[in-house]
Amino acid sequence: MPFSRVKAMKILIIDDEKEMIESERALLERPEYELHAALGGIEALARLESEHFDLLLLDMKMPDLDGFQLLDILSDRWPDIQVIVVSGEDSFDAVSHALHRGANDFIKKPYAPKELITIVENAYQRWKLEGINARISQHIRESEKLHRFIVDHSPDFIYVLDHEGKFIYVNDRVKPMLGYEKEDLIGQHFSVLLSEEDLDKFSYFVAERRTGERMTRNVEIRLRRKPDEERRDDRYRDFENDMIPIELNAMGVYNEESDENVPGEKGFHGTYGVARDISERKSAEATIQYQAYHDLLTGLPNRALLEDRIRVAVMQSKRIKTMVAVLFLDLDAFKKINDSLGHSIGDSFLKAMANRLKACLREGDTLARFGGDEFVVVLPYARNEANVSLVAEKLLSQLRKPVEIDGQELFVTGSIGIALCPGDGQTMDDLIKHADIAMYAAKAAGKNCFHYCSEAMNAKHVNHLSMEQGLHRALKNNELLIEYQPQVDIESYQIVAMEALLRWEHPDYGRLSPSEFIPLAEESGLIIQIGEWVIIEACRQIREWRDMGRQDIRVSVNLSALQLHQENIVETVQQALQKAQLPGDALEIELTESVLMQDMDDAKRKLDRLNATGVKVAIDDFGTGYSSLAYIHELPVHTLKIDQGFVQRMNRNAADNSVIAAIIAMAEGLNLDLIAEGVETEEQLQQLKEMGCKNMQGFLYSRPLPKQAAAELLAANDEDARFRVIQSVAG
Repeated sequence: MPFSRVKAMKILIIDDEKEMIESERALLERPEYELHAALGGIEALARLESEHFDLLLLDMKMPDLDGFQLLDILSDRWPDIQVIVVSGEDSFDAVSHALHRGANDFIKKPYAPKELITIVENAYQRWKLEGINARISQHIRESEKLHRFIVDHSPDFIYVLDHEGKFIYVNDRVKPMLGYEKEDLIGQHFSVLLSEEDLDKFSYFVAERRTGERMTRNVEIRLRRKPDEERRDDRYRDFENDMIPIELNAMGVYNEESDENVPGEKGFHGTYGVARDISERKSAEATIQYQAYHDLLTGLPNRALLEDRIRVAVMQSKRIKTMVAVLFLDLDAFKKINDSLGHSIGDSFLKAMANRLKACLREGDTLARFGGDEFVVVLPYARNEANVSLVAEKLLSQLRKPVEIDGQELFVTGSIGIALCPGDGQTMDDLIKHADIAMYAAKAAGKNCFHYCSEAMNAKHVNHLSMEQGLHRALKNNELLIEYQPQVDIESYQIVAMEALLRWEHPDYGRLSPSEFIPLAEESGLIIQIGEWVIIEACRQIREWRDMGRQDIRVSVNLSALQLHQENIVETVQQALQKAQLPGDALEIELTESVLMQDMDDAKRKLDRLNATGVKVAIDDFGTGYSSLAYIHELPVHTLKIDQGFVQRMNRNAADNSVIAAIIAMAEGLNLDLIAEGVETEEQLQQLKEMGCKNMQGFLYSRPLPKQAAAELLAANDEDARFRVIQSVAG
């Protein structure tokens, strides 16, 4: 038929980013589409005023005229243009506002190309159908038969009521939408489609008598399905199974002359109404709202809903004078499940654990997933700590039970921190913070237990946080410094090397030793930056000492596990050596046995690369860890450092003497250098000498020295001069 020919749909892409416009244009390049672009809302408005468009792809966030403002203008001036919102804003309110302001569909950035193509194709099909209908209407406007054809094939339920509110016409859409045959409703009062509770609310809309600006427009009401009609989608419980949400437009129908059937009311014949099924839209809104307040993996409340639950619980507790308990629960060692078995198994485990924990709680309690393997429990109406402790024990006992997934039994335990309202706070932030502090105390106590928050814990946490913030500033403010402790030949007292020892000159607490801040640096990840600074500074210092004549001097630098397993650690060391124009053997890397054993393959690969450039490797605190000949053979080790604990117990424990003798024999057999740490007395020195130890480090010779004093010590020509330098620093 002549109405089937349809020209290309004219599309205007509106965005404030040229790249996004070009991306959408490339995806939609088809003969059926005539593509245009506007860079921002102002340009789009100018284009709309000068030419007609059939479809807009509209970004919501634009600096000059945003999408919401443009939707309002479109609704007023060009209501027939289809609008698809393409936006990075996906909150429930933003989506709902866009749809209520006239948008036909919504797609979130970043989108899958297929999703955009499909949505635009659907819009094209609607436009094509509307175009055909419009042309049919234009040609047969005066034909009642064809007019009825259009009405009966409308996607909307169209009805006409007489002056008493009885149906005198319904179109064919009534059957698929409401389950009624047309004959079922003709002659029936419209109230048959309303529930008792909606009758008073919606009667005036369904049987609208007003016209023009006062007529019913886009009002959301509910209509009753035929009782034996099953609801198509009962996943959402916002509406009863026999009710359907619709959007209604209705107006009164009048004749110019008086109607004798309606005494006193001139010309009123009845009501013409159009009802559109909005079930899919309401379902989409319900889905968006659910996702906004629930964790998608476990179905538990998320942080947003948790905050609301805590707020309500705190308000109720104030009114009825009860406590609110907030329990912060972290799964111990869950990372091992994820790392060893994969995230799919990990997700299944979390879902199983969420169901198990939820079963422990009362109906009025809340279990929320806070993130990762962290859960929060809210106990309103808590009578006392004893009751809260019972719940915590119950949760821990459930955690200890194995979970079977894909034929594997998986085990974890949990650590729980507990905060109480009002004592520990009255907001989610305060209560979660204090419960989190208590949870870390539970982990420090050995895990698999619970702890209540206390003032001491909070003070420790505040101090910890203050130290961490200070450590961030320390690098920028040049508060870190290095002292150097000599490593000397036992026989000649000649200095063979220096160990770089980090110190922090804290503006409030004075000089801090590594044991007071290195654990914090490792926990926060700052050890990476600090370690790189130490390597660069040590190489710079070696260069300075070699320039003054000590070409043989070597400096050893300690490396943590985080530094060693950093991907670019080899490049960091090599660049520091190259910048200082030093050979690799000017630097020695010190590692503990426990650091090496964390990832033996990775350690070997990186140490082999360092060794290839001449960098030496020392095992620090040797004898306290694995002490395995196997790993010493596998790794490029040059030096063993006897742990100072063995040295200091030499005269008190014969077993320690045996350990030292064994280490010395091992070093000789493997042709490794050997240094005894922590030598403080002449007696210790003499015993080490008798055992065959060749080098030592400790307070007997010198404490760690500032770099200037270390330079003077290296420059001293004889033993007396060196003694005077050491004494001047010590005195």
